[in-house]
Amino acid sequence: MATPEDAELIASVLRESFIEYRDSYTTEAFAATTPASEEVRGRMKEGPAWVALLGGSVVGTAAAVGRGEDLYIRGMAVLPAGRGRGIGELLLRQIEDYASPRGCGRLILSTTPFLHRAIRLYERFGFRRSEEGPHDLLGTPLFTMVKDSGRAERARP
Repeated sequence: MATPEDAELIASVLRESFIEYRDSYTTEAFAATTPASEEVRGRMKEGPAWVALLGGSVVGTAAAVGRGEDLYIRGMAVLPAGRGRGIGELLLRQIEDYASPRGCGRLILSTTPFLHRAIRLYERFGFRRSEEGPHDLLGTPLFTMVKDSGRAERARP
């Protein structure tokens, strides 16, 4: 679980993880996707955040916020150097383990259609595309993915 002292590292991971996709976002959407450390601290007041370590360094992050009976996943990123090592799966398991005892009915996230690797991860983990919004982040297309957290078995990649 991350602490407010991790906000600067989290902001750095978000920026470094998404920089290769910068041209696919509008300027405003990229800024919203890669918030500065002060905004990360503000988000941490709304819900938990996690960091993933590899060799003692932060290489991944994810956060969540309650929305009624649902838990919305946001700010999930893994540095390029950490990809392919199961870090995304680890973060999703942490979020699922957090959601389960809190009675969250669904896990929800929004993603952009050009984040192919992330979409495949979410699908392997049991998320399915939904027609629910939002469909746009400041001019960048989005779609929503949902997982019923009440399923008896957890998806294993």
